[in-house]
Amino acid sequence: MTCREHDHDGKTTVRAAGCVLWRPAPAGRGGIELALVHRPKWSDWSHPKGKLKRAESAADAARREVLEETGMRCVLGPPLSTAYYRDAHGHPKEVRYWAAEAVSGAFAPNSEVSHLDWLTPQAARHRLTHPRDVDLLDELLAVLHPAEGDQ
Repeated sequence: MTCREHDHDGKTTVRAAGCVLWRPAPAGRGGIELALVHRPKWSDWSHPKGKLKRAESAADAARREVLEETGMRCVLGPPLSTAYYRDAHGHPKEVRYWAAEAVSGAFAPNSEVSHLDWLTPQAARHRLTHPRDVDLLDELLAVLHPAEGDQ
């Protein structure tokens, strides 16, 4: 079961959580890399995210979704903005996001995600499908140490 509530229009609000997942760039390159996932069902590139299970906290859901979609274990950092939009079925959707550092793991394609790419912030900015995800990328860069800025 997923976590849903009704909004003032009587439509069900879908609750979800995710992360703007990053890691230090390989030695010699400096800066950071960001993980973007390709979801064939929606033909888009985005940050890993997914619906909360019943009684699951948003933070636990964010960690679980990162692991399920990317194969990466992560450490949550500061919370980022919450995204509000309508899903493909017209339901209001609320997605809480965190900055998160990938600490271990390996990607394997699955039923939801066909590709995982680690990109520089600039390359990620151009790859992301939705403007709200670009805003989250910029927010991540603002909260990380300035020395790890946009490489």
